[in-house]
Amino acid sequence: MARVTLESVARHASVSTQTVSNVINAPHRVRPETLARVQAAIKELNYRPNQASRTLRTRRSRLIGARIEPVRDGVNGAVLAQFLQSLTARTQEAGYRIVVFTATDDDHECSLYEQLLDDHDLDAFVLHATHAGDRRTEWLTERRVPFVTFGRPWGAGPDAPERHGWVDVDGAQGTLAATRHLIESGHQRIAFLGWPEGLEVGDDRRSGWSTLLAVSGIDTPAGYDAGVPDGLDTGRKAAAAMLDLPTPPTAIVCASDSLALGAWTEITARGLRPGTDVAVVGFDDSPTAGVVGLSSVAQPYDEAAAACLRMLQELLATSEPPAVPPTPVLLPPRLVVRASG
Repeated sequence: MARVTLESVARHASVSTQTVSNVINAPHRVRPETLARVQAAIKELNYRPNQASRTLRTRRSRLIGARIEPVRDGVNGAVLAQFLQSLTARTQEAGYRIVVFTATDDDHECSLYEQLLDDHDLDAFVLHATHAGDRRTEWLTERRVPFVTFGRPWGAGPDAPERHGWVDVDGAQGTLAATRHLIESGHQRIAFLGWPEGLEVGDDRRSGWSTLLAVSGIDTPAGYDAGVPDGLDTGRKAAAAMLDLPTPPTAIVCASDSLALGAWTEITARGLRPGTDVAVVGFDDSPTAGVVGLSSVAQPYDEAAAACLRMLQELLATSEPPAVPPTPVLLPPRLVVRASG
């Protein structure tokens, strides 16, 4: 069988070879209808670009670095794994490969950037767990290394100019949707179990709950807003304190599935039924949530991975950093209602 070439794909799709090349290396330059037609031809003909030739021609390794997290309680690590799985699949389809690594903190991660760039000549990085004063974004920006973040640049202020491309999920909208669902289900005593104040993602998720209760005229008594380190055990202890209040909540919105599952454990330990006696809603829609019947806010990981890849391809299509970074993408989450409320 004759080898399928770039020219073969171009003839099949009735486009130029340059258009096929753009579809592979810079799809943002191609009109959607043409992009779909060429991608269909690539799939139909089972075309695989010659990686060695592409590397020599573009001077790109087509390797992208991403940090993986340890599995702490069986939930948190699995949540990020969903995003990395989608990112790996998306980049693989586009002819890239993900190089994963672990790091203990920002300084350690920056030192690994330098090592990976020296040893493997990585093209770019995808960062997550962004926070105010993030050293990693500064390090990469100063060295003109392409990157995008899964997470917005916290602490920059609403009017600050964008310094890099980012993709994020609207956490406030997620907890707002969860709170609205509970109100519509008849709950008036709705607590929030989140992380300590000052953790930007947690504060964002808390704001959706507090904003909707305020505009709905629903009070939040003392003890209804708890901030604890993420985890099953901390979630259980915090839920116990809430259930011991003189007027305990009938529903708890949580900043994570780990906290929600901790609350679930405490509720059942008291002989109560999650969803019937006390409603619980988590965040992240982890695999465990689906197994036990925990309502949760689902993040669109595949859409986030696709958006990150589009930004990276835009950045890698030129030899110089763009004057204006890629347009940020804020994705809406989706509430998944199950037995717990």
